[in-house]
Amino acid sequence: MKVLMRQGNLSPEFLSFLVQIGCDGIDIHNAESVPGLAEQGYPHLEEFRILKRRVNDAGLEIYRVAPAEPQQFLRGEPGGEEQLDQLVKTIEILGQLDIPFMSVPVHMAQTPGNRHFNPAFRGGYQKVFRGGYTMGGFNRERMEKSIAEQPLEPFSVEDHWNRSVQMYERLVPVAENHNVKLIIHPSDPPIDDAEFSPKRWFDILEAVPSDHSGLLYCIGTRVEAVGDGILDDIREWGRKGKIFHTHFRNVQGSVPAGDYAECALDDGDINMFTVLQTLQEVGFDGGLQMDHVPHYTDDQEMRASIAYAVAYTKGMLKALDA
Repeated sequence: MKVLMRQGNLSPEFLSFLVQIGCDGIDIHNAESVPGLAEQGYPHLEEFRILKRRVNDAGLEIYRVAPAEPQQFLRGEPGGEEQLDQLVKTIEILGQLDIPFMSVPVHMAQTPGNRHFNPAFRGGYQKVFRGGYTMGGFNRERMEKSIAEQPLEPFSVEDHWNRSVQMYERLVPVAENHNVKLIIHPSDPPIDDAEFSPKRWFDILEAVPSDHSGLLYCIGTRVEAVGDGILDDIREWGRKGKIFHTHFRNVQGSVPAGDYAECALDDGDINMFTVLQTLQEVGFDGGLQMDHVPHYTDDQEMRASIAYAVAYTKGMLKALDA
């Protein structure tokens, strides 16, 4: 298994830091970091090739790219088909550059107009952990109080689902032809009313089946949803060959319990070593991306939290090998 970092920035200094602490690669999570993507909706091939070479020369690989969400398409607005065309071009370019994974951008963007249809964002808060470090959490009572005070805008989950299926029907054949695997992250927090609730997260794989379509299996989000059932959940989807990529994080609490908060890898409800054992058991040998990391005191660039997460995971992988 490979230890990856969610992109902080792509400066030579930051890339060197990642190599020094033992990272194998990065996931590019911000569309603005891919040349051309923000300006024209798809990467500029030659400029992206230069960026990839610079990352490779530093000693890292690029494993995943997250394109910008096609908001006009997801809302059924004019210009949506052009955005799908841009996603097609993105997949074609990723294939030319041998970048293995693209996140499927099915989630609504959070905007001042409240168009992000995951009501659970209204229940977000910052929790303080040992020694004063902080991370984000969710509280159901807080969400319900916020919605009662300021109702959500009307939103049709069924219409969103139908457009998401249309997106998959357009993108999957392109991904198959260019050997790029499409991966999807569930809505987080994973409540039933979110646009990609846990059920819809799994259902999309059956709606448009393909060996190039699978899960960005977010361990933290799944713990939020199923608690200590996470190991059986990994076995179920790992044995189906649908865990393509992971986000590696721990939490305290769960959505069914009404409250949870993300936390440091060693400070949560789940023993992350057993997670690695179970991933190995089902034959997973892909990426473990250090996703959300703690906010430590006086750690302005989050270097300490990044290094801690990577070192902790590398240590567990050494123990797993032993």
